[in-house]
Amino acid sequence: MVQSVNSASGIPETGYLRQHQILGDKRRGIPPIYPVSKSTWWAGIKDGRFPKPVKLSARCVAWRVEDIRTLVEQGACHE
Repeated sequence: MVQSVNSASGIPETGYLRQHQILGDKRRGIPPIYPVSKSTWWAGIKDGRFPKPVKLSARCVAWRVEDIRTLVEQGACHE
């Protein structure tokens, strides 16, 4: 599957992102798109600050790229 990537942000134009792609992963060398802790991320989902995930399988969730792009464009993140 070929995905076009927005060169300015490094975020694909369409598709899904996993948590480690959004929050970053130092071990994998992935910089964060939205730099908050995992606990802040899940608390924000629970209280509606961050987009809800899409369940892809029994043990796999991801977020729509469009939702993450909107979140980033809304302004600076707060932890």
